[in-house]
Amino acid sequence: MMKVKSSEEINILQKDLAELQTRDMSFENYNHSSAILRTRLDRLLRERELRRSNRSLHVNEEGKDYRGDNGTVGDGQSFVGGEWLDVEQLLDGIALPKVLTDSRQYMQNGRPPKQRLLVVANRLPVSANRRGEDSWALEVSVGGLVSALLGINEFETRWIGWAGVNVPDEIGQRSLTLALAEKRCIPVFLDEEIVHQYYNGYCNNILWPLFHYLGLPQEDRLATTRSFQSQFDAYRRANQMFADVVNEHYEDGDVVWCHDYHLMFLPQCLKDHNINMKVGWFLHTPFPSSEIHRTLPSRSELLRSVLAADLVGFHTYDYARHFVSACTRILGLEGTPDGVEDQGKLTRVAAFPIGIDSERFIRALELPQVRNDIQQLKERFSGRKVMLGVDRLDMIKGIPQKILAFEKFLEENPNWRDKVVLIQIAVPTRTDVPEYQKLTCQVHEIVGRINGRFGTLTAVPIHHLDRSLDFHALCALYAVTDVALVTSLRDGMNLVSYEYVACQASKKGVLILSEFAGAAQSLGAGAILVNPWNITEVAASIGYALNMPADEREKRHQHNFMHVTTHTSQEWAETFVSELNDTVVEAQLRTKQIPPPIPSINVLESFSQSNNRLLILGFNATLTEPLDANGRRIDQFKEMQLKLHPDLKDPLKKLCDDPRTTIVVLSGSDRSLLDENFGEFNMWLAAEHGMFLRSTQGEWMTTMPENLHMDWVDSVKHVFEYFTERTPRSHFELRETSLVWNYKYADVEFGRLQSKDMLQHLWTGPISNASVEVVQGGRSVEVRAVGVTKGAAIDRILGEIVHHNDVNSPIDYVLCIGHFLPKDEDIYTFFEPELPAPSPSTSRVNSPSPVNGLAPHPSANKGGSKISSSSLKQPFSAPEKKLCNNGNGNGTGWWSALREKISVHEGSSVLDLKSENYFSFTVGRKRSSARYLLNSSADVVSLLNELTESLQS
Repeated sequence: MMKVKSSEEINILQKDLAELQTRDMSFENYNHSSAILRTRLDRLLRERELRRSNRSLHVNEEGKDYRGDNGTVGDGQSFVGGEWLDVEQLLDGIALPKVLTDSRQYMQNGRPPKQRLLVVANRLPVSANRRGEDSWALEVSVGGLVSALLGINEFETRWIGWAGVNVPDEIGQRSLTLALAEKRCIPVFLDEEIVHQYYNGYCNNILWPLFHYLGLPQEDRLATTRSFQSQFDAYRRANQMFADVVNEHYEDGDVVWCHDYHLMFLPQCLKDHNINMKVGWFLHTPFPSSEIHRTLPSRSELLRSVLAADLVGFHTYDYARHFVSACTRILGLEGTPDGVEDQGKLTRVAAFPIGIDSERFIRALELPQVRNDIQQLKERFSGRKVMLGVDRLDMIKGIPQKILAFEKFLEENPNWRDKVVLIQIAVPTRTDVPEYQKLTCQVHEIVGRINGRFGTLTAVPIHHLDRSLDFHALCALYAVTDVALVTSLRDGMNLVSYEYVACQASKKGVLILSEFAGAAQSLGAGAILVNPWNITEVAASIGYALNMPADEREKRHQHNFMHVTTHTSQEWAETFVSELNDTVVEAQLRTKQIPPPIPSINVLESFSQSNNRLLILGFNATLTEPLDANGRRIDQFKEMQLKLHPDLKDPLKKLCDDPRTTIVVLSGSDRSLLDENFGEFNMWLAAEHGMFLRSTQGEWMTTMPENLHMDWVDSVKHVFEYFTERTPRSHFELRETSLVWNYKYADVEFGRLQSKDMLQHLWTGPISNASVEVVQGGRSVEVRAVGVTKGAAIDRILGEIVHHNDVNSPIDYVLCIGHFLPKDEDIYTFFEPELPAPSPSTSRVNSPSPVNGLAPHPSANKGGSKISSSSLKQPFSAPEKKLCNNGNGNGTGWWSALREKISVHEGSSVLDLKSENYFSFTVGRKRSSARYLLNSSADVVSLLNELTESLQS
């Protein structure tokens, strides 16, 4: 029994628990003082401790032992709300009043209402059999997922899924819905055609073999190719049908937990309906390497749909790693230690190894029925060691390999032939599929041959059963087994190994486990790991297990038993939902750092009312042609040839021809590329981050500082050439003031490793004493002189523009748009108000005064300008400045005086800019210092077209 806590401790824990549970109701009510200021790990550890304390409170409050008169608890029971309830009761509506009372009663007891958990799986935890027009018989099916979730008392659970039966009529659907409601289940009705194409076709014929490394079906590739699209369409439709049912029953604050490869489209469908829905997705099979997954025709669509979830879970780290790798290699996204990032949106990816309800198996061993079965089995196999295999009759389970390894063991160890027996339980599955029929025949043939070869009149070495056993018989068989053989060729987890360990408290048998089963990650230290394809190794392991000393057996068993009893299915489910809740909180915190979308009305109004406008535009990913429809970068040649978006030529020309509008294209690209794309327009071009500048009506000039040293270029060039040779599909650009090595077309993992090697070499070698900066992009490395950024170049560029008489009145409107590296985002803050401003007479930009409720993005006031206004020389006297602020800006005397006194690098002094007339946009890069967000170059086209139309109005 657990240690009883004092009433004071219980009150403290209840208070903490109430605070923890209420924080999930809405993000606004989240307890900032105790949670947001903590790290994510702090929050999860605290919640884990509170969950465990809550369990102890349930025991302490009741103050009694929950065992029956005979000191045992019946099979299939779970401890919920202070009572032992069997699985049937948990699903039965009769038990609900005792387990899930209404919110008011919970609050009266000092506990908040439970968060609702919508579990969405292909199949409901009950099977339905029709007995009449409006009569149904429901049979509970207890599996790993069912037992994992039914024992949880932290959440109010609802199940959504297919009932396994076709119900075409309305009366049947209505009556089945009512019957399932009593079991807290909600049905999704799929017709026979959908089930055939979606479940039997795409799920079982395409995804299942592929995810288990069997590849696409081999028996008739042409037929599979022909039927693929129709099966994929049915899969999509079925997922949307599941989503429609979820949307119908969803309430604010619910957690939606999608399960398995049947529902990979579901997260996207749910988020399309409600972007704020908390969605988690968990895969119960392996996830293959990216090289396997990329053979799937619908590879990108499935990955993107899963990434719509907030949290994606797998049984092992390997599967999670493969998923992240597929997203980076196939979709070109960025993999991080936390998951996958797509333009600022992070989908968390993590491993959550599932467990079993170990107490259920331990309690079952005390039942009289099971004890009786154990005694009979001991007598039946007296004097012989018992080996056991429990598998579905499936290609991935490695049953033929297991039996062949046992045959080899008998060949090599004649003294064991009469002393060992292998009991193989092979549960039939998909008996109508030719491949499975062929496997059944193959297994029967091998078993018959071995029994004929090594059997006697009274005994055979292999007992093969083509059927399943009930729970009690299986527990008894686990208990008498000396060696369990789990030799899966590929398995998501395989809980047979967990069940065996849970039933071995007295026998302390040995587990031989395939290294290709997910359970090998958890039970590997206590089990004997084998390669199931190597029958010689498996045969040798059988011999080692049968002859293992008792002390070693006990140590191995204790290690595995500790894991199985602590990493339970309930702990798995609670951990996943807890992390999902916290992931959503993290995402909302990240969202607060994302600039808001474009405020078009304010942009256009300010543009129309201004006298002199300055538009600063980036080039790459801002004014360039869009990628292909899927957003995938596969044509390296085309993308390296940067081209102006064709739809931008007309609006750019009209804006350039407007006498009150000055356009500057500011890019890191070289001069020739800008000449090629913008030579026909009347604008200013700033190449290599502003180091070279020209009006398209004039010649290129340099704005490089006089003390800029470039003696490091040759040594860096040699390094870049070396790594370009070593990294296929990488390339580097040699510019006049910088060098850029780009590896975004190379293999993602190899390119990242090469870049790390390059950076280490640069920092310790060629540039160790040089005045240069190394700028890391998404998949690029740039070396340039210290202080060379787009923001630092703006003042020089403005000075040149004024010096060349291209500005005839103060600039009172600035629009800055670009997809800039973080290093170059000082261009956004250059025009922001400096806080605190020295004085109205010396500040370049007036203080913020939002118009029409529009306020700058919070990041706007973070940094201030890179060039302090106090360091700027004042080019005109106080009376002339008054004219600048209050006049119409056309006075010839003011501009004559200004041009006589202005220095080339004092362009910022010509700004008469208020905060509400400054608009900065980041394109695609969602975490940015810019005030607002444009998603793509298509949005840039739209915005510039609207500006053009406002010129004509």
